[in-house]
Amino acid sequence: MPDSSLYSHSTNLIGMATACMASHLFNDYPKPLHIAGTRESAPGLFEQLAQQPSLAECGRVFQDYMCVVFGFETEQRLRDDALGRRRYRNSYLRLIQDWGMDSNNAQGAVLKGWVESRFGLFPNFHKTRIRNFISNDWLIYIEEKMNSRYHNNCIYMQLDLVYEFCQWVVERFQVPAATHKTLYRGVDTLDDCVVKDEGRHDKIVRFNSITSFTDRPGIASEFGANILEVRVPMVKLVFFNELLPHHALRGEAEYLAIGGDYRVRVLS
Repeated sequence: MPDSSLYSHSTNLIGMATACMASHLFNDYPKPLHIAGTRESAPGLFEQLAQQPSLAECGRVFQDYMCVVFGFETEQRLRDDALGRRRYRNSYLRLIQDWGMDSNNAQGAVLKGWVESRFGLFPNFHKTRIRNFISNDWLIYIEEKMNSRYHNNCIYMQLDLVYEFCQWVVERFQVPAATHKTLYRGVDTLDDCVVKDEGRHDKIVRFNSITSFTDRPGIASEFGANILEVRVPMVKLVFFNELLPHHALRGEAEYLAIGGDYRVRVLS
């Protein structure tokens, strides 16, 4: 059973107790979630989005805005600095791409650190199960999430905008669903994540602070012998396939969602 002492901060940027947001009861009856000040910091972006007729056009506007504001085009034009060193300017797209390759790398730690900072939820897994704050596993996570290489371009602010854009799309287009989306995740074992057994196939499971899902059971089966069926509330969705016209996660029909305790049905 998960260690309840390593769970959440007492503070966050969503105006709701983390323990409430991360509970399975919240998932049953979700309320809107917003990262304080994010939409207010980019009024021009959301005004432009409101004028677009389709999700595809909104995605294009969002990616163009992020490219200009955070200087991705500048990086492409200026590949090296004055000393001949390769320039590195971190971007949300690169972080999402690297997450798809390995969620336990340093980029994965940065994403988990963002969730910890904004939603108050600690990760319970990074490379291995994290059981307490004095373990070497926790120190490795802290070191990687604070790596200055990945914090040189307001990366948390970028991720704030990705989350708020995702929520804006859900509100505007009811895509990928109105309130909940049935998703799947494959796991090898449930030994370390079951909070409560509610029957042979029905359980309450504690997922990591940010977790990948798919909308295709066949893909989920490639990642573990146990396929978990989960109704994920849209307010916990950070990213999904159709959100942007250009990204690196399309192959696995991947969805990224804020973790916590979820009711799941074990399909196999």
